[in-house]
This record gives sequence, structure tokens and C-alpha cells, in this order.
Amino acid sequence: MISLDRESCYQAVLSHDRRFDGSFFVAVKSTGVYCRTVCTARTPSLKNCSFYLNAATAESEGFRPCLRCRPELAPGSAPLDAQSRCAELIADLLEAGALNEMSVAQLAAFLNLSEWQLRRLVEKYFSVSPVELAITQRLLLAKRLLKDSDLSITEVAYASGFNSLRRFNSLLKERYGMSPARLRARRNLLSSPDKIRCRLYFRPPYDFVALLSFLGKRSAGGVEIAESGCYARTVSYSNYSGCIMLSPAEDEFALELTVDASLSRVLMPIIAKVKRLFDLNASPELINRKLKDLSAPFPGLRLPGAFDTFETAVRAILGQEITVKAATTLVTRFAEKFGQKIETSVPGLNILFPTVKDAALLSVSDFKGLGIRESRARTIICLAGAIAGGAISLEQAIDPYESMSRLQEISGIGPWTAQYIAMRCYHFPDAFPEGDLGIARALSPLSWNQIIELSESWRPWRAYAAMHLWKKLEN
Repeated sequence: MISLDRESCYQAVLSHDRRFDGSFFVAVKSTGVYCRTVCTARTPSLKNCSFYLNAATAESEGFRPCLRCRPELAPGSAPLDAQSRCAELIADLLEAGALNEMSVAQLAAFLNLSEWQLRRLVEKYFSVSPVELAITQRLLLAKRLLKDSDLSITEVAYASGFNSLRRFNSLLKERYGMSPARLRARRNLLSSPDKIRCRLYFRPPYDFVALLSFLGKRSAGGVEIAESGCYARTVSYSNYSGCIMLSPAEDEFALELTVDASLSRVLMPIIAKVKRLFDLNASPELINRKLKDLSAPFPGLRLPGAFDTFETAVRAILGQEITVKAATTLVTRFAEKFGQKIETSVPGLNILFPTVKDAALLSVSDFKGLGIRESRARTIICLAGAIAGGAISLEQAIDPYESMSRLQEISGIGPWTAQYIAMRCYHFPDAFPEGDLGIARALSPLSWNQIIELSESWRPWRAYAAMHLWKKLEN
């Protein structure tokens, strides 16, 4: 179990500093609840406080989530070293509902770990078992939906990953001392019958405008829109389809996610994907401290992830050696020709990006007339086949360097493309696109060897450094 310095944690609680929100939780022995560091309730004395790195550990010790600060809304934590990255990856998969569809043994096999290794990692970093961690994630999502949505209690249970309404009711009463109906009575309704709305919090500073601009310049027409202070896209997941939207919330430290009710059964993975796409778990203070002067002009700049990892990888392949605008044109043509049509409530969104399975069945001749080189077409088809066959995963990387090496075994994927995929799809914070012309221009007249040497001082946040260097070229 990783220990926390009590005095330092208590000072963070006293200051209500948003930079520490979600980094740890404070449990109060006299009330039996655990809170975020930003809770506005009267601060207890240090002797009555216990500190936990995550909600699951606090709940395993018998504490209930605070109804005022709502721990289920806190940002997650950002990994640092290789082991903690692996543990965070497992936690991310559990938050996305991995154990709703597979056993612990199957999840371990999916990650190329033994079941013992997986359990040991989770217990080391979260002090609970994988099942306990998954249950906490489900209950916290259920609590959010009961308070903020118009879904029925049964729909909330299934949207939160429970396959049994009786089990849901029992665990909620056992853990939180409340029935679903009692929690619902305290709700602040954000949603409507056809939409689910929830707020996703982050640690400041956060440059939403810059991230929206980055995504907007690279969006596939008909699939996603990033403009006018709002992000929207079509979604297809596990036979469910619809549309999602994201925009700044009234609370200055949150974004508001709107999800079509047709996607309620896959809400867990959607929220997890959105949080990764918009890098909501980042700790900017930690990153900026390492990058120093490089990050000073834009301290809230984040690392964009990928909602659809195959879509992002295709975009990376098509973007080789051409401008961002030209690559966006090509990826739009690809989506329009091979994607599935869909009706949404958002004007301009009417295409579901082609799936891996569909792309794997394409031939080079199918790309005729799109302006895409034959070599690029072959690379896309080969990548889709490798993913469909299980040889490569774009959803996770226990060892990002090994995953990048496997990617480069595919003809047409070189170091730059592999590193870019690692940045976006694996959300690997230390990826650094080798030979990138934009980075070279931003650091001119340094040679690339000198740039690599300089980048060593930015580890393990070189991907964020790349974002700052690209941003520098815009000004």
C-alpha cells in the first residue's frame, strides 16, 4: 500500500486547492463519510481524518461518499512510472466496465498478464481487489445517474454495469446506507428523457479552447465536430449508436457531457473514453513543474487522447508527409465512403466511422478515387487486419514501447506514426514523434539529435512537450 503524508494532505484539505482534487480523498471518522479535498463542509480536525489514494479504499474501510462534494465527480489520477501506468490502465478498464463483460482471469489474459500479476498490481496501488474496485466504480456511476439523470432506477442499474437489480439495491444499501429511491429524492436533475447529462471535473488550469481547436482541425467530416465552444461526435459501441456532445459547464472546473439515451447501456465506456480524449485526469501542476519555461505560455494545455482509436490511427497514417488540412480531407473521404449512415439531432453529424472489421475486408481497389496512395491504403488494411486478428491492440498498452515496435512491423508505419499513435491512442505521456517537422521548426536551429537530447529533460511528459511545441508554431 502506498502511504500518504498526513500533514501535507491535511494542508491541501485546509486550502481546498483544486489542483489536488481527486489525487486523494479524506475520510472523517466522526461522520463516517469520505470527501474530496474541495469539499465545502466544515473541515474536521486532523486527528479525525484518514487519507486514501482512491475511493475504493475508503469504501473498503466502511466510509460512505459525501453527499455534498460528491466524490464520484472528482478527476482521476495520472500515472507516472511503468508499474503505476499499468495499474492505472487496469483501473481505466474497470471504470470503462471491463468486468461487466469478462472475468478477472479474462481481463488479465487480455492484458497479457497472469491473474496473480493483475491482482497484485491492483492491490498494491489501490489496496482492494479488482472486483472491489469495479464495484466502487459501478456504484459511483450509479450515484451520479440517480442524482443527475431521468433514467429509471432499473435503467440506472444496467447503465452502471449491474446485471441484477436486486444486487444493485443490496450493494447500494450496504455501502451507502441508502436505497436508490432515497438517493434519487436528493437529485439535481440535469438530464431529460432523451438525453443523459453529467459533469466531468478536471484540475485547473485547463485550456479547453486549445484542445477543441486541435481536435477541430483534425475532425472527420460527418463523424465529429469541434467548433463554437462545443465538441460533438457520432458513437457506435457494442451494437448501440447515437451522439454525444461536450461543452464547458456552468461550474468553471467541469465539462458537461450530453449522451443520447440510446447509449445508456454503454455509458461506462463512453465516459471513460471522453475523459481520456479530453485528458481530464491530468495533473497540470506536476507536468508544468517538469516542463518549466516550455509550458509557461499555455499552462493549461492538455494531451488529446482518442475516442475511437482506429479512427485516430487511420488519421495518423493518412497524415504522413502532408498537411493537417490535407489529411483531414482524406480521412473525411474515407469515412464518407466506408462509414455507416446515421441520423442524429446534431446538424452535420451523420456518419459512423468505419469499424476495424469492415476496414479489414477492404481491398486497395476500394480506395480508388479517394486520393489516398495505394501504400497508405495497404497500411490501413493491414493494421485493421492485425487489430481484428488480435495481433495488435490500440486500446491498451502495458508496455508502450513494445506496442510501438509491433506497430512498426506493419509496412507503412514508421517511428513518427507509431509515436503519434502512442500519444493519442495509448495516451502515453512520454511519447515523442520522431523526426516531426513541426517540432524541428519550433526548436530551430537545433538538429534532431540535439532535440532528442533536450527532450530527455522533459521525461516522462515528452508528449505534453510536443503539444506545447506545436502550439508555439501557431503564434
